[in-house]
Amino acid sequence: MFEEKNNSHWSTGVITTIFTVLVLGFAGGFFTERYLVEQGISNQLVGSPPPPENVDLSPLWKAWSAIDEKFVPASVSTSTSAASSSEDIAKDRVWGMIGGLAASLNDPYTFFLPPRENEDFVQDMSGSFEGVGMEIDVKDEVLTVVSPLKNTPAEKAGMKAGDRVLKIDDVSTQGMDVATAVSKIRGPKGTTVKLLVAREGWPEPREIPVVRDTIDVPIVATQADTQIKNIPEDVYVVSVATFTSNSPDLFRNALREFAISGKSKLVLDLRGNPGGYLEAAVDMASWFLPLGKVIVTEDYSGNTANIVHRSFGYDVFTKNLKMAILVDKGSASASEILADALRHY
Repeated sequence: MFEEKNNSHWSTGVITTIFTVLVLGFAGGFFTERYLVEQGISNQLVGSPPPPENVDLSPLWKAWSAIDEKFVPASVSTSTSAASSSEDIAKDRVWGMIGGLAASLNDPYTFFLPPRENEDFVQDMSGSFEGVGMEIDVKDEVLTVVSPLKNTPAEKAGMKAGDRVLKIDDVSTQGMDVATAVSKIRGPKGTTVKLLVAREGWPEPREIPVVRDTIDVPIVATQADTQIKNIPEDVYVVSVATFTSNSPDLFRNALREFAISGKSKLVLDLRGNPGGYLEAAVDMASWFLPLGKVIVTEDYSGNTANIVHRSFGYDVFTKNLKMAILVDKGSASASEILADALRHY
């Protein structure tokens, strides 16, 4: 049985995992947003729970009021009505407050994504987007490459797991969160983003230009598609690049091909897989484990009930299966869960 505290980079709870980061699901489909805006001062969610006890929120509303009274924007758009503009500004403030609340946890894996960024996340997890094709995270307060995806502009440009991105198009990444970094790195196909990169072994940082492209994530690759060379005749390789919403179905098809091949040895290649949906990892592990076996436990240190994820019990393989799992420094999050669970059992 595997247990990890919820400060690790895969844990969920009221927070949803994104690559190796966590995203709060406010206004992204988890509940409906409705606002009361009264004189530009008070803004609250209808039907939201009451304020927590022993927490004085009056400084917050005083700050809100002070901003209304004293802040003068650099420019005012005339393309929208005053009411619409006021509502948009109020929403942005609320998103900013929630972002600050998440940042106050001092956990590099926890932050808030507003609705538009959350939609980008959902698109990413569908397996296709325009960008450079690498997973990033904030480690030790530095924007760091978790892993470049295979056959993407990032990999072709020479980006490697562990690279520290110091600037994006001459803009310093110091203090930059992952959501902001993603928005700056992502862009239309054919355009170029310049990354100032520090790498272990380099005497000084180097600038690496990367030409953006449409990234069709090779989520699951089977024997015919794998880049591993000189595979013995009795070995079948299944590579999983990331854990998206459709990964379980693709993985099931790959296992069917393995069964049809008549081979007796399976290699599951998770190298460079930065993770994704926890549910996908649980589903994949279920093909190898009996019903009810614990795959991973979300441990909340007594703050709320632990969540135990158990095998669905597909368990189609006998003890005759010989299996190896490949991981590397770019294997994170759901990859670690799947690899560790299978190794344990």
